[in-house]
Amino acid sequence: MTPGARIQATLELLGEIWDGDLPPDTVVDVFFRRRRYAGSSDRRAIMDQLYGILRCRARLDWWIERTGSGQEPTPRTRLIAELALNGKSAPEQTAELFSGSRHCPEPLTDNEMALADALYGRPLIHREMPTPVRYEYPDWMDESLRSLWGDGLEAEVSALNQTAPVDLRVNTLKATWEQAHDSLTAEGAEAEPTPLSPFGLRLSNKLRLGGTEVFRQGWIEVQDEGSQLVALLVGAEPGMTVVDYCAGAGGKTLALAAAMNVDGKLAGRLIACDVSGFRMERMDPRMKRAGARNVQKKIIAAKDDPWVEKFARHADRVLADVPCTNTGLWRRNPEARWRFTPTDLDEIRAVQQRILVDSASLVKPGGRLIYSTCSLLREENELQLAWFLGQNSDFEALPIDQVWAETVGGPPPPTGPCLRLSPASTGTDGFFCAVMQRLA
Repeated sequence: MTPGARIQATLELLGEIWDGDLPPDTVVDVFFRRRRYAGSSDRRAIMDQLYGILRCRARLDWWIERTGSGQEPTPRTRLIAELALNGKSAPEQTAELFSGSRHCPEPLTDNEMALADALYGRPLIHREMPTPVRYEYPDWMDESLRSLWGDGLEAEVSALNQTAPVDLRVNTLKATWEQAHDSLTAEGAEAEPTPLSPFGLRLSNKLRLGGTEVFRQGWIEVQDEGSQLVALLVGAEPGMTVVDYCAGAGGKTLALAAAMNVDGKLAGRLIACDVSGFRMERMDPRMKRAGARNVQKKIIAAKDDPWVEKFARHADRVLADVPCTNTGLWRRNPEARWRFTPTDLDEIRAVQQRILVDSASLVKPGGRLIYSTCSLLREENELQLAWFLGQNSDFEALPIDQVWAETVGGPPPPTGPCLRLSPASTGTDGFFCAVMQRLA
């Protein structure tokens, strides 16, 4: 592909991402499946530029407005700004990329040329930028994030804007950690143990995992270390009845199945629930590859589901990994930070409370409810926990260091009543986890 064709591809991807609601990695995967002619170097260059723009959207928009050129933030103007600010592309060089020839973007308008000229030679970061702009997060989250991190705000939000590593979970239904590690190494991977999860591997080089035998055989699953730790804190054991109440595509369900493994088979009862039949269908090939047989799947209604009422007080463990704003996943989906509004947060919190109530009803006396989010906002985490405990006197929150010692081993990375993970503090995605027990 020519440099201009790469720019056109980046523009198309930006448009699809900003006009749709799918995460960038899904959009990119579909885009390149339709364009097999794009070589590995082309893909790498397009991906680098694409994510570079997604990770500095607020700063690019600030500069576009500051020039006074009258240009609105669009895929074209943001790309022009990124070329000038990050790529140090002179206006005439940018104009060559926007040549209008075959597979290249349409030529720059006079206003776009003026924008390229105004921004050429400027630094991406300016001292007059407000903190939310400089560190790429929405204004309305500022108070919440400052109350959470205080003086650590800049370090924490900066880490959220970095590239995330590729973490793998060894599927102990089929292999040991050593077997998976050695097989990956033989296929060209550079993999090290994750610092916290005993079943994790972290890749330090790029590898097409889908083409490896160790992946095809189901010895590994792609799963962030933080997600692995949440699954471990459930404390699932052979012989238990365990419910993954918001199972989604089944990442934590598979980890729970491995925890309930006896001689390569699931011992006990593991039920994966979700309101989406589509998400449940996506779980099937993953379970087959992982060898997670006998996992029961249940599509439930968003509220007032008769099965939930019938199954009340039957489960030893219930994991409620609830829908959230996904603020802990900004490294992987930088566009997600602009998807939500304060009104959306209020609506999400109402859904979380409803799920908490319904999932808690399944926990038997002495059993545990594990509340988890991939959010960093206190409104979705500590405040929701306080709300639930205030409404349900028959539940108590267990100290996380006690649960960690029982399930993972050793002291938890950040101490406190609940588990909080973040890229800056633990090198994982951002997660929150609270473990509550129904009084006997």
